[in-house]
Amino acid sequence: MDYEDVEYEDLNGVARIWHNRPQVRNAESQRLLDEIDSAMRCAAEDPSIRVVILGGRGDHFSAGHDLKEAQANRADFTVEQRWAYEELRYYEYALNIFDLPKPTIAQVQGACVAGGFMLANMCDLVVAAEDAFFADPVAHSLGAAAVEVLIHPWVMGMRKAKEMLFTGQRMDAAEALRIGMVNRVVPRAELEDATLALARRIAEAPPFGLKLLKRSLNRGLDIQGLRTALEAHFDTHQLSHLTEGFKQARDRGLSGAIKAGKDTLK
Repeated sequence: MDYEDVEYEDLNGVARIWHNRPQVRNAESQRLLDEIDSAMRCAAEDPSIRVVILGGRGDHFSAGHDLKEAQANRADFTVEQRWAYEELRYYEYALNIFDLPKPTIAQVQGACVAGGFMLANMCDLVVAAEDAFFADPVAHSLGAAAVEVLIHPWVMGMRKAKEMLFTGQRMDAAEALRIGMVNRVVPRAELEDATLALARRIAEAPPFGLKLLKRSLNRGLDIQGLRTALEAHFDTHQLSHLTEGFKQARDRGLSGAIKAGKDTLK
């Protein structure tokens, strides 16, 4: 497994998959997303792997979608091209994490923003460093209807989700723990060890039993309408690309959105 923007570690029964673009706050480029999906599939197919950790090298988990790449390569996409690109790389890849037949843990430090927030919250559990923060500012920065996968109300409750999305403001790790979006908060220096210890504890259970248990838990959410709601929002998100607010952001060359994203990281 020879990746350029992702690092894959086999830790004796636990796979740790890293966003590995720390020089750009682990912004999620096309190649990085393709490689994360590939690495997740490798972990799923490897019978020696029982638990998967998703982390980020450097100071941040991920600052979200790579808007500079989007500006350079996809600014003039047709509706059909944008739909196909986002359906695969944003929607389907995210749901592949949710549906992975093995327990997954997001290991989060620093920024967990927009597309990064989306991927982390598709994991079964979240362990956060004390300096972690979460945000989805795209209603303000891009005039778009949140990110492509509207997992927010399912992991933090409707009131908090509306507050985060309507204001574009960030939530710190302590608040994320208080409302139940995060399972554990630990000092930054202990993040890797604490997440790995949790993964190893989970890995002690028989893997097929864990697979069935995760399937039942996820089906419970689907019975409540999770997948139907996510599908409906993806269509709405695509419509928001045709609004005047989004067109204005695009016509500015996305520079305003990029600046707003940087402001979120401060």
